[in-house]
Amino acid sequence: MNEKKSIWDSNAVYTFISIIFGFLVGAILLTAAGINAGEAYSKLVTGVFSKPKFIMWAIIYASPLILTGLSVAFSFRTGVFNIGAEGQFVMGSLAACVVGIKLSLPAPLHVLVCILAAMAAGAVWGAIVGLLKVKKGINEVLSYIMFNWIAFYFSNYVVNIPAIHREGGGEATRDIADTARILMPEAIRKATDCQSANWGILLAIIAAVIIWFLINKTTLGYQLRAVGFNRHAAEYGGINANRAMMTAMAISGAMAGLGGAVQLMGMSGRISQFASQEMFGFQGITVALIGASNPIGCIFAGLFYGAMKYGGSKLSLIKTPSEVVDIIMGTIILFIAVSHIFRKLLAGRKKGGN
Repeated sequence: MNEKKSIWDSNAVYTFISIIFGFLVGAILLTAAGINAGEAYSKLVTGVFSKPKFIMWAIIYASPLILTGLSVAFSFRTGVFNIGAEGQFVMGSLAACVVGIKLSLPAPLHVLVCILAAMAAGAVWGAIVGLLKVKKGINEVLSYIMFNWIAFYFSNYVVNIPAIHREGGGEATRDIADTARILMPEAIRKATDCQSANWGILLAIIAAVIIWFLINKTTLGYQLRAVGFNRHAAEYGGINANRAMMTAMAISGAMAGLGGAVQLMGMSGRISQFASQEMFGFQGITVALIGASNPIGCIFAGLFYGAMKYGGSKLSLIKTPSEVVDIIMGTIILFIAVSHIFRKLLAGRKKGGN
C-alpha cells in the first residue's frame, strides 16, 4: 500500500519557502544599509508589472535563461553537472551569427537554419567534453570550465574577422540579416511599446515540453535517467552508459546553444567583443535549481529570474544597488540547497513516530 505523500515532500513548497527567505535576507541587508526595503521591493514589482512594455522586457530577459536552465536541468537528471552551458551558449550564439550574416535565405528558412546551426554548435561543444570523459577519463567539470574560456576567446577572435566584423569600426560583428530575426509582428511590438519583442519565449516553452517528454515518456529518457541514478546498475541492465552520457551532454549543449541563438536573433542582432563572460550559462544553474531540475519548472523559474533581472535594473532609479537581486537569488539557492537537510530531519521524525 502506497503511503500518502505529505505536502512537505513537494519540491515546490521548499522552493516557495526559499524564495521568501531570499527576500527576507535582502530586506535585512537593505535596511542595514539605510535603504527602505519596502520602497525597493515596490520598485522591483512596479518595474516589471506596471506596463506591458516592462512585462515584455521581463519575458525577453527570461527566454535565454529558460533554455540555459533546461540545459543544466537536463544534465542534472542524467547525472552530469553541466557547468559548461556558458561556453555552449556562446558557441550557439556565434554559429547563429555567422549563418545569419553570411547566408542569404528567405525568412522562415533562414531562421530555421540559424537555430539548427546554434543547436549543432552547442551540441558539439558539449559532446567533445563527453568524449574526453568517456575516452580519457577527464573530469567533465574541469573540461567544461576550460571550454567556457575557449569559447569566450574564440568568439572574440571571430568577431574581429574582416568578413564578420562591423563596418566602420566598433568591437562587434555586423548585424544579422532581417530574415534571420525572430521578432514579433510590428503590430505586437507597437502595442507593447517594445521593439525587441520576439518569439524566443515560444521557442523556450516548446523546448521545455520536448525535453519533458523526452525524459519522462521515451526509452532514451529512461536510459539517460537510469545512468544518472546509478551508472553501474544501468550497465548491468544492458545500457551503454558511455553512449548515454555523451548523448545527454550533446542534448544539454544543444539547449544552451539554442539559448544563444534566441538572445542573438531576438534581442541583440549582433555579437560584441566580450570584456567578461555574460553569465547566461551560470544563471541557468540557478534556474535549474529553482525549477528542481524539472523542464516545466524551468519555465516558471526562468520567468521569475528574468523578472528579477529586469526589475532589478530599475532599482538604480531610487538609488538602490541592483546587486541586491544577486543577493536574493544567491540566498534562494542557499536555502534550496539546505532544504535537503530539513527533508532528512522530517523523514527521520516520521520513521521515529512509526
